[in-house]
Amino acid sequence: MKNTGVLITGLGVISAAGTGISATLDSFRQRQRNAGPVSIFNTSLTCPVFEVKQIPDEFIIGKNRTLSLALCAVDAALKDAALGDLTKLRVGVCIGTTVASQLNDLEFYKSYRDTGDAPMEVADRYLKSNVAEFIARKTKARGPALTVVNACSSGTDAIGAAFSWLKNGLCDIAIAGGADELNLVPLCGFSSLGIVNQGLCAPFDRDRKGLNLGEGAGVLILERADSAKSRNIYSDICVMGYGASADAYHLTAPKPDGAGLEASIIKALSEAGIKPSEISFVNAHGTGTTDNDLVEGKVLGRIFGNDIKMLSTKGFTGHTLGAAGGLESAFTAAGLREGWIPASIGFKNKDDSIPVMPVMKETKINGRFALSTSLAFGGNNAALLLGRL
Repeated sequence: MKNTGVLITGLGVISAAGTGISATLDSFRQRQRNAGPVSIFNTSLTCPVFEVKQIPDEFIIGKNRTLSLALCAVDAALKDAALGDLTKLRVGVCIGTTVASQLNDLEFYKSYRDTGDAPMEVADRYLKSNVAEFIARKTKARGPALTVVNACSSGTDAIGAAFSWLKNGLCDIAIAGGADELNLVPLCGFSSLGIVNQGLCAPFDRDRKGLNLGEGAGVLILERADSAKSRNIYSDICVMGYGASADAYHLTAPKPDGAGLEASIIKALSEAGIKPSEISFVNAHGTGTTDNDLVEGKVLGRIFGNDIKMLSTKGFTGHTLGAAGGLESAFTAAGLREGWIPASIGFKNKDDSIPVMPVMKETKINGRFALSTSLAFGGNNAALLLGRL
């Protein structure tokens, strides 16, 4: 095992499964699936979504729902890390997203097309919707700020980028994760692809019929060990390795042999200096689509063996796109810290073409290392390896 010296000193999440880690773990334990019809925009589509029903008032940023979700998760993570005034610290911000409050400008384009004129309030909102820059301004973080837009691996890639900043001394602390809102454009897009489930998703199940979209934000506070020590902050959860690849096989489908995902996982294991047999569980991307789960399941079986403990948490949150990597990394860290992972909700029947099978009940975890994976359109793959010291 290689000690990277990068600790996780704070976690913050908001999704349909709850606001905050404690509420989310309660939902996991009670097997709550808070899905229903979309209510935040008009659509004729009736498929269930995992919508955040209430964002606390203090985090509402006008119509910028992605910024509101991000700010809520950041605030919780900073409090968890006992961080207040950031002005005298070297703090970077790296956030992944796909919608980023920019696709919610449909009213601008509709008005311009229909009348030749459009409200400039929307253009102003667009210019202020860079998530990382917004969070940096709001928290007065003065280090590097980067918004990562890399489809559904955006959140994991953002954490990986921030991890590299800390290892290379660009900053001492990083606010890193992902945020995304539900929006009409991706809902119509995924529906057009024929991969949206009209019921509730069932990742890795034999009879899976597609994904449900969701929204939320997941944020980790990454901190160099010497910085945490100087603040008298203790954490035994750390980032051990990160791997990314792009197989460029297809615009929307993963490469059938999973070579890109496998390369990402092997790179993360190599950076951490640990063997596949030392991984205690994998929080898989697990969307509930036919192709993703088949490819990902085969890769996990090939690397870790068919008995690896694994799950998908998308049965609780839906697929939150750019937020997924942030949320699932936070859930992975919480699993290591708490010593248990929830049932992979929605799964009932093993698919004989997939060698691994997700856990069907709350499961105790004894190991020290865990992996979170993300697959994305364009052939992007990312893997983040977390450890407990």
